[in-house]
Amino acid sequence: MQAAVIPEVNTAWELREIPTPRPGPGEVLIRVRASGICYNDVLISRGIIPFPAFSPAVIGHEPAGEVVEVGAGVTARRTGDRVGVTWIQGTCGRCDYCALGLPVSGQAAFRCAAPAMTGLTVPGGHAEYLVAPADATVLLPDGLDFELAAPVLCAGYTAWCAFSKGAPRPHERVAVLGVGGLGHFALQFSAAAGFETVAITRSPDKHAVARELGADLVVGSGEELLAAGGADVILVTGPSYAAATDSLRGLRLGGRIVLAGIDGLEPFTIPPDLARPFFAQGQQVLGATHDGPGFLEQALRVVASGKVTPKVEVFAKEQVADALDKVAKGEVRFKAVVTY
Repeated sequence: MQAAVIPEVNTAWELREIPTPRPGPGEVLIRVRASGICYNDVLISRGIIPFPAFSPAVIGHEPAGEVVEVGAGVTARRTGDRVGVTWIQGTCGRCDYCALGLPVSGQAAFRCAAPAMTGLTVPGGHAEYLVAPADATVLLPDGLDFELAAPVLCAGYTAWCAFSKGAPRPHERVAVLGVGGLGHFALQFSAAAGFETVAITRSPDKHAVARELGADLVVGSGEELLAAGGADVILVTGPSYAAATDSLRGLRLGGRIVLAGIDGLEPFTIPPDLARPFFAQGQQVLGATHDGPGFLEQALRVVASGKVTPKVEVFAKEQVADALDKVAKGEVRFKAVVTY
């Protein structure tokens, strides 16, 4: 099969011919049709996120395709099923975290002693074929194209979990900080649910597209959000915790700020505001990740309904190195998807 292989840290991806895997007991073989590129793929390629220990290094955790072979003991999946693969495939089952008996979620990536993570600890989806445990797959809704399903498997999943964690009530206002891969989903999820939605971005060139995605109002900072009446829920989808801290200025009494973006450099802080101290506002700081397969299934159904449409730039597998380069430079709006 052909796969996008990373020869070593800080080198361009190469399309290579490598052996096609076979499914073992409890596993399925998937013919990958589309695989999204997450910015974390850039960080893995640069060694900022630990480079895979397996070889050849094939990463990618947004693969969608169809089952072409099932291993022994698999009953929940059949040949021909259209599926996506989750980022966290499973846990070690033996550590203190696993002893809690929690559902498999993104939390396991950070708390389990040895999680199985697509494209990080086990081969990923930037290839023509991928083996995964049957219970690490999710059925795709009928009629949902693979190219649109792929980015939901991470970016859309994360954005939907953040929106759900914020739990906006009917009378409340939602703000989305960052209009990127996650943010473009979050804006649409909020608008589709009928909430007054504010986009927060410092990029003037994103104002028009933010409105197209469902924003009723676009502001550039927490101070501008405050001046516009504030928001009850702020969904932080960008990678800047400094911007998240700034947005707190516009959080209303009893409001919730949900951290879904990843900032590996700066901490999230609560500023010393004696006029409106955090402790007196009844506010909450919440974290969101992939909160369980039920949330992923919900996100896929919303997208399949047509109420939310991922904005993707599609690349042929022969263009995979160019696609990664464009993602690294921030030149893709909003998600890059590679077809295999």
